[in-house]
Amino acid sequence: MTDSNRSARRPYVGSLKTSEIAVGALAGRSVLITGGTGSFGRTFVSIALTHANPKRLIVLSRDEVKQAEMAQQLGGDPRLRFFLGDVRDRDRLRRAFRGVDVVIHAAALKQVPAAEYNPFEFIKTNIIGAEHVVDAALDAGVGKVVALSTDKAANPINLYGASKLCADKLFVAANSYGGGSGTRFTCVRYGNVVGSRGSVIPFFLERKKTGVLPITHPDMTRFWITLDQGVTLVLATLGWMRGGEIFVPKLPTMKIVDLARAIAPECRLEIVGIRPGEKLHEVMVPGDESRNTYEYDTHYLIAPVFHEWTVHDHAANGGRRVADGFTYASDTNEHQLTVEELRDMVGQPVASA
Repeated sequence: MTDSNRSARRPYVGSLKTSEIAVGALAGRSVLITGGTGSFGRTFVSIALTHANPKRLIVLSRDEVKQAEMAQQLGGDPRLRFFLGDVRDRDRLRRAFRGVDVVIHAAALKQVPAAEYNPFEFIKTNIIGAEHVVDAALDAGVGKVVALSTDKAANPINLYGASKLCADKLFVAANSYGGGSGTRFTCVRYGNVVGSRGSVIPFFLERKKTGVLPITHPDMTRFWITLDQGVTLVLATLGWMRGGEIFVPKLPTMKIVDLARAIAPECRLEIVGIRPGEKLHEVMVPGDESRNTYEYDTHYLIAPVFHEWTVHDHAANGGRRVADGFTYASDTNEHQLTVEELRDMVGQPVASA
């Protein structure tokens, strides 16, 4: 792909500048992140401390070892606090949320096969845990709550996606549930994250040693976002949100087979079939939600159906209504990554022709 073709592409979430977005997003505020020792949480904390200057940043998670390692890596920043707790424990959240201005809800169970085998555990964390976050935020008078969602929540076919869809509904409805409390809730929905725990890249890098990479289906596609881009989107959402929206970033798409060729062009590809609960292509804006969807330069906004807590004219704010029946799907996305672009993103050298 030529440079001119790249520059002709429409803007997407990668156009957002982290340092510019972060300034003022959290300055002087007390911030708490659930699931703070995960892949997203670690990146969020690092960027927030470097660029956003919060008054206090609380990391809430279940694992004391990961918290100790994270504290050591960050050099004892005086703004940082660590709070052991689980989103399944409503009382613990109420204690943790006292005096907090902003909550980023990143805690979740995420592995699709594990959800199929352990559905009740996913329901307890992803759905009941979301309810606890809502209740604790309302009781503590938190100003803004941003919950991380997933493309699996759009027209879900597996338990993980269904649990996250339920969580999305809880956070959107929480704006009504809170009445005049002033606490506002919104969701950010995005695709697969480069290099996160459990993602396909570390798996491919490990299997590269064997000379064979397993591929579920040669036509499978996925949306693609980096951790830094995910954090920047969340920070931007704090400024965009009015309550009840689902923000969907514009992202590039990759074919899994192209990713395999980018990482290990010398390896043989073995087609192993789609796993239970897995889609061939992902959707982030289903056609049924198009009537409430607005397009912006770097993202889409799915407006709430019930919005008595606020009146906001998205069109007056630069939003453009999408066509009825519009879908944002990984197989029809106009921004398809080439093998060379994928190698650049994952840090693999481009083989000579």
